[in-house]
Amino acid sequence: MTDIEAFRDAVTAWAAGGAGDTARELAARLSVRTAVLLEGASDLAAVDALAARRGRDLAAEGVCVLPMGGAMSVGRFASVLGPPGLDLRLTGLCDEAERRYYARGWERAGAAPQEFFVCAADLEDELIRTLGTARVAELVRAEGDERALRTFLRQPAQQGRTPQQQLRRFLGTKKGRKIHYGRVLVEALAPDRVPAPLAGLLAGL
Repeated sequence: MTDIEAFRDAVTAWAAGGAGDTARELAARLSVRTAVLLEGASDLAAVDALAARRGRDLAAEGVCVLPMGGAMSVGRFASVLGPPGLDLRLTGLCDEAERRYYARGWERAGAAPQEFFVCAADLEDELIRTLGTARVAELVRAEGDERALRTFLRQPAQQGRTPQQQLRRFLGTKKGRKIHYGRVLVEALAPDRVPAPLAGLLAGL
């Protein structure tokens, strides 16, 4: 386990009601200055992939990118990482439907308002729209998931949905698939064709 992973674990335990001593010690030792709050592990995979493509080592820059396991946890994480706790700068990425949780969490923690980036539906939707459905289907084939996609598309529930909606739903049908494609889709982006929320997040770090 890397030091930044240990810090993530310590913060998660603190946010769940544990002691904050280990998180404080690691934050000081690692010179953490910014915390990026994400809803889940697939968002982390995408942010890490884009940072790697840009030649950036976020942990070395004092940035901790932290998946919370759901947007409704943002208030607890903001309180331990923001002004009431470690007093780190807070930023993040969320879905439009979860904006209110982030806004409320930021406000309660006394963090700079609106210092986070919002995806129209979710990050997968942003990536699919940017790449185009034909390109995403190519990537699914290249990753060996063509048969699974064909089976999925034959389901009655998928009839009448747009290709974009179908692909977005497909990415969430198997454990670990969203995480895997979070990286794959970002790596397939043209350098000048990165979804605005993701590009804005990284540029602000």
